[in-house]
Amino acid sequence: MLNSSHSSHFTLGAYVDLGLLKWLYFLIVLSLYVLILLSNLLLIIVICLNRTLHEPMYIFLCSLFMNELLGSTALFPMLLFQITQDVHTIRTYFCFIQIFFVHVYATIEFVTLAVLSYDRYLAICFPLQYSTRMNTNKLFFLTVFPWIYAFAINVIAVLLSSPLQLCGHSIFEVYCNNYSVVKLSCSDTSINNIYGLFVTVLTVFVPLIFMVSTYICIFRECFRGSKQTRQKALSTCGPHLASIINFSFGVLFEVLGSRFNLRNVHSVIQVVLSLYFLAVQPLFNPLIYGFKLTKVRELSKSLLRSVFSH
Repeated sequence: MLNSSHSSHFTLGAYVDLGLLKWLYFLIVLSLYVLILLSNLLLIIVICLNRTLHEPMYIFLCSLFMNELLGSTALFPMLLFQITQDVHTIRTYFCFIQIFFVHVYATIEFVTLAVLSYDRYLAICFPLQYSTRMNTNKLFFLTVFPWIYAFAINVIAVLLSSPLQLCGHSIFEVYCNNYSVVKLSCSDTSINNIYGLFVTVLTVFVPLIFMVSTYICIFRECFRGSKQTRQKALSTCGPHLASIINFSFGVLFEVLGSRFNLRNVHSVIQVVLSLYFLAVQPLFNPLIYGFKLTKVRELSKSLLRSVFSH
């Protein structure tokens, strides 16, 4: 339960008065959200309906696309609501709900990208043993684990943050994040800081180190193999690498913006950078995988043709 000394709301201080332009921004953000929903839903449906895509890599991608829906929905409905308001406040419990789901999204994204790296590593470095190494039990575990892990560690994070006694209720963000709330605390936050560091290492740095290691092995194997092997490897690894780099930079922008005082950076740029990993990645993934993976692209075209032909 929240401490009785808490305010019933937080003020989101990064919003500015847009006047009538707020309706233009509303339409732009709404269009982006609808595009994210449609593109991810399309690929989820394509993967689920086509037996030829019932392979480990595509199942992991389906999980990734479901996570994009979660992350964008954690941000956009509240963002759209706030754009239309003159006073930008959010109820305390809604703030913590948003914190929970935003952090769950980021956790699942990193861990699932690491799982995809492992899958590509097995497929390229051990092609003859792939089916035995990536058996049904392992496939199920690697699909479900990122979700269970993300929900578990972020429940603890919210339970640690919600009882804190706060000296203010103004957050210079357009959405709620855990670190911004912890910074407002008057009480000791040592446990929060230690736990936050532990989770960051476990959720960000461990998967990144693992992904770098797997790709070193993949590239080494590619250079040893034939030209055909290299092309096949790059066709599936290219979108994945692009996704890792894009999301890593997005998270880096958010960490720098929330933990360091960027007074010399224009406030609009700060807002855009803080939204990058939540607004761009959910659209980037379905587009990059939809265009680059031949099977997915052709089956998506086929589904769209059948829908619009009726």
